[in-house]
Amino acid sequence: MFERFPRGEYSISTDPTRLDVDAIHSYLVRAYWCEGIPRQTLERAIPNSLCFGLFHGKDQVGLARVITDSATYAYLCDVYVLEDHRGKGLGKWLMECVMAHPALQGLRRFSLATRDAHGLYHQFGFRELSKPESQMEILLPEIYRKPTR
Repeated sequence: MFERFPRGEYSISTDPTRLDVDAIHSYLVRAYWCEGIPRQTLERAIPNSLCFGLFHGKDQVGLARVITDSATYAYLCDVYVLEDHRGKGLGKWLMECVMAHPALQGLRRFSLATRDAHGLYHQFGFRELSKPESQMEILLPEIYRKPTR
């Protein structure tokens, strides 16, 4: 079941057929968290995620992507609103839609990583790690950068 949330000239949809991969890639390729991401990687990631596309009319102007098993865990990533559409409460509305989605209820853990949007995510109950010493990761920050010869 696909969700659609209208608000004036804007709408949010979880319908994967509405997603504009070109628009998403043109933003994410320059985003600090995945700079240089290959389009092929994004084409693999999107169908394996629950995506919330933010649209102004027919144009995609934002996204929130959730990787989840829809039962115990979710990871929120790739959240953005294009610069020309910021300052209108769209990021907060996007998060409201994410947090209300039926597939994301009753999860034991819902995590994310952010450099600069702590204030937004705090409004939805996200907090700094309670036991950071128990969290581990494999992080390859240069994975999307082309090797130089």
